[in-house]
Amino acid sequence: MSITDATTAPNEWSALLAWYELAGVSTFVGDMPRDRFAETEAEASRRRAPVADTKPAEVQGAVEATRPAVAPRASLIPPDADAASAASAREQAARAASLDELREMLAAFTGCGLRQTAKNLVFGNGAEDAAVMFIGEAPGRDEDLAGEPFVGKSGQLLNRMLAAIGLEREAVRVTNTVPWRPPGNRAPTPAETEACLPFTLRHVELVKPRIVVCVGSSSCRALLRADEGITRLRGRWLSLTTPNGTEVPVMPMLHPAFLLRQPGQKRLAWRDFQTLRQRLGETV
Repeated sequence: MSITDATTAPNEWSALLAWYELAGVSTFVGDMPRDRFAETEAEASRRRAPVADTKPAEVQGAVEATRPAVAPRASLIPPDADAASAASAREQAARAASLDELREMLAAFTGCGLRQTAKNLVFGNGAEDAAVMFIGEAPGRDEDLAGEPFVGKSGQLLNRMLAAIGLEREAVRVTNTVPWRPPGNRAPTPAETEACLPFTLRHVELVKPRIVVCVGSSSCRALLRADEGITRLRGRWLSLTTPNGTEVPVMPMLHPAFLLRQPGQKRLAWRDFQTLRQRLGETV
């Protein structure tokens, strides 16, 4: 639909705005868009580039060359804002002495732009001293509206899978690597994940679970720095080391949302839940 259609087709414009609202796009946060995927790739390229024999001036020139061009208004945001946000998150998260304090710090944290478009902070729920902690990717629409993780169809499937091995949902801890819903349920960018990751790791340190379950490939990439896909990682026991040096066994599992799309893969998830139940019995 072109701009000239605006006077002849107001219903179409209303429908478009309604669709944006349904997708979670309800607030303008700037005059120009930021391509965070390009920014993250530029930063990754800078870190990968060999600089041992390069002069400081040449290094600076190479860094500037990899940064994407932005409009003047967008350039008011420092290029290293993402790194500063991650550093600030690490400093703040380390000071949290309880889950309540961590939630308050996260609610006040301004280093992740997703908070400006999300309706609610989705911190986590379940037992604060749970033996098992499930960590997913990011909230969806239902979770954003409720302010609680895994409450939609995928959450209901998770509840049934837990019940099948004798675990109540309230007995486990559930959270996400990113606590705010990305607009349109898109995947969080690497920069958004890195900005929130210190709070997730501190969440693990405060709960002190005996086992962490990474739900889905994005959670595995964020927490385990794993390059392999979830179908290769699932069912294997790995290890997570938190900033305070705590090592926790980790079991990657298929995301319930994936299982809803691919019901035939539920047999793999059932095997993983049985392995989880066995490991819990061994650690009691």
